[in-house]
Amino acid sequence: MLLDFILILIIGFFAGEIVSKFKIPSLVGMILVGIILGSQGINILTESALESADAFRTLAVMIILMKAGLGLDRQKLQEQGNVALRLGFLPAIGEMVVITFMAMSLLNFDLPTGLLLGCILSAESPAVIVPGMLRLKSVGWGVKKGIPDAILTGSALSDVLLLLIFSLLIALFAQESDFTLNSLQLLPFQLILQIVLGIVFGWLLAKILVWILVTKKISQNAVYDTIITASFALLLVVLSNQYPFFSGYLAVMGCGFFLIEFASPLARRLRQGFDALWKVAQIFLFVLLGANIQLDILGNTLVVGLVIIFVGTLVGRMLGWYFSTWGSNWNSKERLFLLPANCAKATVQAAVGAIPLALGIEGGEEILAIAALSILVTAPLGAWAIPTFAPRLLQKGEVDPTKVMINNKIVILTAVNDSPETKGVLTKTAEIARRGNAEVIVLHIIPDNQGSDIDGLKLLTTEVLADIDYQFLVREGSTAERILSIAEDYRVSEIIMGKRNIHQDILMGSVSQRVLENSAIPVMIVDQ
Repeated sequence: MLLDFILILIIGFFAGEIVSKFKIPSLVGMILVGIILGSQGINILTESALESADAFRTLAVMIILMKAGLGLDRQKLQEQGNVALRLGFLPAIGEMVVITFMAMSLLNFDLPTGLLLGCILSAESPAVIVPGMLRLKSVGWGVKKGIPDAILTGSALSDVLLLLIFSLLIALFAQESDFTLNSLQLLPFQLILQIVLGIVFGWLLAKILVWILVTKKISQNAVYDTIITASFALLLVVLSNQYPFFSGYLAVMGCGFFLIEFASPLARRLRQGFDALWKVAQIFLFVLLGANIQLDILGNTLVVGLVIIFVGTLVGRMLGWYFSTWGSNWNSKERLFLLPANCAKATVQAAVGAIPLALGIEGGEEILAIAALSILVTAPLGAWAIPTFAPRLLQKGEVDPTKVMINNKIVILTAVNDSPETKGVLTKTAEIARRGNAEVIVLHIIPDNQGSDIDGLKLLTTEVLADIDYQFLVREGSTAERILSIAEDYRVSEIIMGKRNIHQDILMGSVSQRVLENSAIPVMIVDQ
């Protein structure tokens, strides 16, 4: 198994990077690698590795929902609460109903089996939607009206609803019970119980984590903070599978949301930690997903499956989107954005698509084939469509750095000369760069008609910045103007320089003063 995991990590990563160079979502490359490595391809993954897919899927969904919770904005949710709530129910129900009747018509399924297919296909993929929405929030698309927040919340609620209906239907099939009205009458109560208790358990977990990590300061390390939080969150998910009276996934998402309210500095650290965890978890998720897709059973249901998937989305789900945003402040373009933003399917379909076949339910093979088809078609399409259509359909607003990770590269500009204070300036630069894993531009300005010991400066820079990613630039001209222009050209985050600059015949600190007065970014003056 260890060799399998090494192959999955290495080949999956490079496949994702290669396809992303062609503007194709990286998950496409990972799924293709899974298909090639699995039983449909060269079949080198062991049975144990394939069986671990469920565990990795649970872990990956926990990570992505914690990321979603840590990225929610309470104010925007208050503004869009009704829309988010309706998005959690109406599109899913609309798509489920349309798919049910199409399955009964085109596949000759009975009502319970048609509903089973409807539940599976209508579920949305957090593995595609959550990263997509958080990416939009990090650059500002739709944030003014809270559109990404409404989509994130609605997606989580709809999956809770559909998984609950699915589990009810599976229980009826397993017990060979009739599909009666009494079974449906219990559904609203079960749904409310799962949602309410899921939020309560999320609140409790957030309180516990704040007490452990903030009040008692047991960890004081971002890595340990992330590991402890992930372990508790995963425990909630596992317990909810054993005792399904609450939604574990909703509890995890709620925990992330409450952590922002209770301890924003902790939430910021966790946001960075879970972002790193997701980069690894997504490789296992999508490669193992591809490895478990059975391509050989797609042929007989290909055309019918595509018709069911697209009609269910374009008719059932779009009607739900229309009524969900009825009376809201969303314009027509923003409503249209729900089509690319809210139709991706992958995680839930991979998790439950094979259950009907395993239970021997008639039509289980067709259900599995169409579930696999929905993954292959909608997951890459959704991952591509979200960043492609957001700039065309949404308005750009101001980014809130307290709610999302902003992956801007940190670049520090350090102005040096051949004076004794240069080593102190470089040492302070190295210290700051190490804290934020920043890149450094070391700039030396050669004054007009004057010489400089450039080789000596380069040697000193190599010595002090040995473990820092840096580049050494030499320019001529007016010192202050050159510093400011280079800072703008390279989009640096901060300027660091000494108090005395370049010339002995210039008034002490005059260059520093001019940079301070004219710079639009922070300037640090190192006084040795």
